[in-house]
Amino acid sequence: MKDLVEYLARSVVDHPEAVRVQERRTREGLVYLVEVAQEDKGRLIGKQGRVIEAIRTLVRAYAKRKVGVEVR
Repeated sequence: MKDLVEYLARSVVDHPEAVRVQERRTREGLVYLVEVAQEDKGRLIGKQGRVIEAIRTLVRAYAKRKVGVEVR
């Protein structure tokens, strides 16, 4: 799952080598923290959050359970 999040994030940004994904377990489920270069944060979030929401939707569908994706 971590690989999927990393792949999706790298495909959107201009500096894919700067993408880092950490996996955290919480009471609510898994949360993936995505770190990108400062200038790529806007690209990953997208207009009105559409890109990050699309990534979250894909990850949740793949996982078939509650999974979060957060941008750092």
